[in-house]
Amino acid sequence: MPRYVQNTSTDGLHSETVLGLCYQALKNLQWEILLAGQDALIGHTPKSWKSKGQQINCSVNNGTLTVISETVNIDFPNSTAINQNNTNTFLNAYTTAKNTTDEHTIMANLHAIYELRNVSQKAIAQQKEEFEELDKAMNLSGSNLYATYTIIGITVLVFLLMAIDGAGIFEPNGLVHLRWGSNFAPLTLSGDWWRLITNVFLHFGVIHITMNMYCLYSIATYIEPMLGKPKYITAYLCTGVLASLTSLWWHTEPANSAGASGAIFGVYGLFLAFLTTNLIPQSIRKSLLQSIGVFVVFNLAFGLKSGVDNAAHIGGLVSGFAIGYAYVFAIKKQKEQKQNIGWLLPVIILLTVGITFTYLQQHKVNNTARVQLQNELKESSYKDHKLFYKHLADFDAIYNTAMQTMADTTLAGDKKADKLRYVVLPKWEQARQLILPTTSYDISPASHHKATGLLDYISLRKRETEILIEMATTSQTNNLLAELKECRTKASAVFAEISKE
Repeated sequence: MPRYVQNTSTDGLHSETVLGLCYQALKNLQWEILLAGQDALIGHTPKSWKSKGQQINCSVNNGTLTVISETVNIDFPNSTAINQNNTNTFLNAYTTAKNTTDEHTIMANLHAIYELRNVSQKAIAQQKEEFEELDKAMNLSGSNLYATYTIIGITVLVFLLMAIDGAGIFEPNGLVHLRWGSNFAPLTLSGDWWRLITNVFLHFGVIHITMNMYCLYSIATYIEPMLGKPKYITAYLCTGVLASLTSLWWHTEPANSAGASGAIFGVYGLFLAFLTTNLIPQSIRKSLLQSIGVFVVFNLAFGLKSGVDNAAHIGGLVSGFAIGYAYVFAIKKQKEQKQNIGWLLPVIILLTVGITFTYLQQHKVNNTARVQLQNELKESSYKDHKLFYKHLADFDAIYNTAMQTMADTTLAGDKKADKLRYVVLPKWEQARQLILPTTSYDISPASHHKATGLLDYISLRKRETEILIEMATTSQTNNLLAELKECRTKASAVFAEISKE
């Protein structure tokens, strides 16, 4: 359970006096006082619509007051920060109580503590029994989170490597995500089936990965110890694949999809299934069910906004719910018959593979879009790819201005010649200076071919402009017309060739 611990000196005060001051601090804060032990007090912070509150444990030992704020119910805000704030708030209240509480009040508090101890003995025994029952069901104290740490570690490592590759930390580059294995129908449905798995470990920016890994850790503290690593990893990967498959089925227009949220919703769906059975003790089931339910509904509602793949969320949630009931069946059988249901995980994996294989076979797409995308992805792997296409966009603007001026029929004679000489010719020279450096860029062979072709095209257009200037200033145009026609024919042929790239 998330918790935060702080220690402070009792400054030589008797342990009973310290407890009396702790009691006063809890009263001043209007925090609920629950239980009292021989050298301890247990309180609880106020509940609200967004939090079940946290348990406050105060204990005195060898001249040290230890204050622990602990989240005993599942809470999805920043539990660590809240617990730290609780301990700081309590210690401030304790210092105030130490400086302002008179001896008579301390004695009254101690009398209340003595009475509370008698009541607490029975409550502590019951609480211990409930904890043992809970721990037996959920194994919270008997396992670690190594599988979750591994998943988070792999996901973060992939994110960092992708960032180095140009994926973008805040503004993602979709082409890089496609190269690394995001889920995109024209590629996934034409042979890249592995994208159904790899996309689970990819994320569009630092906020995306931070939120997903936080949500995964929050639920994993309950699920991984309860299931054990094989069941947990199987559920995570299988629901991730089925969530990705649901995304393909839902989007009629291909969407570049990635992220662990489908698998995470799968784990939440699995836990929801558990919470609808008596596998988890009644004492904690209701509060957990409320918290999980609020989380799921809120995130599905948030997912209605554009840019969020809610189809994957729903696919993960439903498949997780189904796998959860399969696990419930296995766990109950194991308890009743004292034997391991070893066939369950292979069956779940085979069903996932079977559903995936069937869908991919029935929804194959042709290779036209695939080949085009692969060429684009290959080009995007070169260092100066984006810069080159920025130059092309700038060239388009220059080209449009020059061609519009050349096509202006309202000008003639010297006016037309001046327009061509002082507007159009500088534009073609500007275009040449723009494209010329790209011949030494780190770009694909096809892009190099395009750059060379553009330089040839610019030269032809420049010569065409010079001919038009001569024609505008002389009456002898017969020889010039033939050269103009030849120049335009060559320019059109070069442009048609580079447009195919």
